[in-house]
Amino acid sequence: MDEKKLIAEAKKIRNRSYSPYSNFKVGAALLGNSGKVYYGTNVENSSLSLGVCAERVALLKAVCSGEKEFTKIAIVASGENLITPCGLCRQALFEFSPGMKIICSNLKGKVRKFTLKGLLPHPFKDAKKKGRR
Repeated sequence: MDEKKLIAEAKKIRNRSYSPYSNFKVGAALLGNSGKVYYGTNVENSSLSLGVCAERVALLKAVCSGEKEFTKIAIVASGENLITPCGLCRQALFEFSPGMKIICSNLKGKVRKFTLKGLLPHPFKDAKKKGRR
C-alpha cells in the first residue's frame, strides 16, 4: 500500500477516537509485512494513565491477529503541528520492527517521514539475554 493511501486510512479511522478529555483525535494505520493494515485510535480515560495511544492500539490488534512484522505506520492527528509516536509507542513498535518507516501527517496534508531507528536511537532491548530481568 502506498503512503498516501495509508495516510488516508489513518485520517479516516481517527474519527473513531475516544478523546472526550483532550478533544485531540489521533488515527494510526499500521502496515504488516503480509500487506494487511491494522487500525488504531487513541482511547482516553478519566484516569489519565489508563489512556492508550493510537499506535499501540493498532500494534496490539495486529499482534492479536498473528502479525508480528511491519513495514510502516501512518499517524494522523488534529492540530497544526505534526506529532510523532510517544516514547512508549516507539519502544513498543521497536520490539517488532526496528526498521519500520513512520509517516506523520496532519489534517491539512502536511507530511513528514522518519525511521523508527531515527526516532529511537537507543532502545531498550535484549533485557532477558543480558540478565536484566
